[in-house]
Formats: sequence, structure tokens, C-alpha cells
Amino acid sequence: MSLSHLNVKYWGTRGSIPSSMQPGEWSLHFEGLVRGFFSAGHRDPSQVQKYFDSLEIPIVGGYGASTTCVEVETPQGQLIIDGGSGIRQLSERIMSGTHARAKGPFHIYMTHFHWDHVIGLPFFTPHFLPNVQVNYYAVHPEMESLIRGIFRKPYFPVPFESLPSKIRFHTLEPRQPVRIDDMTITPYQLDHPDPCWGLKVEYGGKAYAHCVDTEGTRVTREDLGPDLPLYQNIDLMYYDAQYTFPELADKANWGHSAAQIGLDIAFRENVKHMLFAHHDPGASIQTIQDIRRQTQEYYSWRIQNAKENGQPLPPVKWGFAYEGLEVKL
Repeated sequence: MSLSHLNVKYWGTRGSIPSSMQPGEWSLHFEGLVRGFFSAGHRDPSQVQKYFDSLEIPIVGGYGASTTCVEVETPQGQLIIDGGSGIRQLSERIMSGTHARAKGPFHIYMTHFHWDHVIGLPFFTPHFLPNVQVNYYAVHPEMESLIRGIFRKPYFPVPFESLPSKIRFHTLEPRQPVRIDDMTITPYQLDHPDPCWGLKVEYGGKAYAHCVDTEGTRVTREDLGPDLPLYQNIDLMYYDAQYTFPELADKANWGHSAAQIGLDIAFRENVKHMLFAHHDPGASIQTIQDIRRQTQEYYSWRIQNAKENGQPLPPVKWGFAYEGLEVKL
């Protein structure tokens, strides 16, 4: 694929553990879609495609079952953020021969090492290809021992020492920019029970901010301090919204946030586009739709309230991410 821009693709958007609705729930969901087809006035099978095209993709197929994995591509570079179960699907595309970088080298940035962010790493096929270079990046000084521990019995049958690829580990300095191919990456600390480092990726005057997992306990510029640049001059921000705003009080210190927290930051720092994710494993399509509705109510209230007070806010484009979503900046 030939690129002339910064491209972000989401291969996994769930949090905590891979999760999907049960077969009976899917059956009820599809029944609802069929009812909607007829309620819209359609009768002929030839109208099915038109009906589905009128709906958003997650309304039909859901938000996905895989945990966090994001691919960032530029004309000369590719960066994979986290190795949740979604990295398996990315791996299959790479091995299909349709990916321009099938032979590597590969660059994987790890925000942290909770299970949902590493569970897919043993299924990233380039690990098993002779002489293919796989580079890991993280702020955590113990990164190498943690990655080695994933490829170990009884958790996984192939020990790290038997992997034929050339695996290298690069420990990054907090808040210090590093060049990878034609992009610049800078790690900033998020608000999570175990150290978690978000990432700012810059290319061609565009910036992507990866802010999952975070509770958003620091919101003012003063509290964010040296990590404030992660939220400034951002074209696309990926923000944790596992919970509703009322749930945050009961789930303090769990390390996850709500969309309203992200929107407040976006308004103040003039973020152009927000995507919310790290969907709870128990969240159905309807649950996430309810969270979207609450987010829309809050967004509309903030815009109207600011207008009435003579201090209009800049508009922020926002949505909830789903597997397969691709954004070009």
C-alpha cells in the first residue's frame, strides 16, 4: 500500500479481556436488524445492501472482540502499538502477501504489560520467521524479561530462545522523542495503577495521541505538567472510555476513564478528532450505544453552555472506535 499521509488502523478496541456477545444475544441482535429492515419500508431482498449501507458498521456488526492493537503507517514506516489479541489479525494480513512490509523490520511499542495488551504477541507470525527483525520499544526497563516471560512454558509451548527472528529491545526515555523511519514518537505517562506510557506519533505536521489505558485523574494543565504535550496540537486522539461518567466514582483506581473526561481535555487543548475505546468486556452493542448517547448529550450541553456564556468552544469531531476502523490524517 502506497501512503502519502499518516494512517491509523484499529485491530483491537476491547479492554481487559477478549469478549463478544453470546450466540443467543447475536441472534436477538440480528432479529432486531431484520425488524428494522421491514420497518424502514423495505420488502425486497435486493434492498438488503441498501439498508445495511444506511447503518453504521458497529450497529450491524458490533465494536469487535479483540483487545488493544493499533497500527500507525506512514510512507516509509509502520508502528504497532500494543500486542493485544488484535495483533493476530494484523499478523494474518502481513502474512497474506498484500502488506508492503511483509518482510519487516517491525516496530512494536508497548504502553504497558497487562494481559490484554500482550496476549496476542505469541501469535504475531514474524516472530517465527528466520532473520526477520522485530523491534520492541517501551519505557519500562524490565521490558525484555517481561516479553521473554510470555514465550515460556506452561503459558506458551515455544520458548523465546527458539524464536528464529531477530528480536531487539529498545528502552525509551520518558518524554524524549525518538525517530522510527519517517515518524517521531514520544512517550508520556498516563494515569494507570501500573506504569503505563501513552504515545504521541508525529509525521508530516500531523499528530496522533494514544491515550489508552488512562483514568484521566490528572486533567488540568498544572496536574498534567510534563505530560501535557501528549494532549496538545493533536489531530487524532485515542482515549480511554471504558466506563460511563457515573461509574467512575465506583471504579476509582481501576485505571480507565469516561468519554466526558476526554472531551473536556479536547475542548481546552483544541484536539481536532477524538476516538473512544477500551470497551468493557461486558459491554454489548446497546451498552456502547447508550454510552455514545450520554456522550452526545454532554457534548451538546458543553457547546450550548459555552455559546450562551459568550465563550464558544471549537468543535471536536468524535466517535467510538471499532475493529477495522481506519483513519487517514
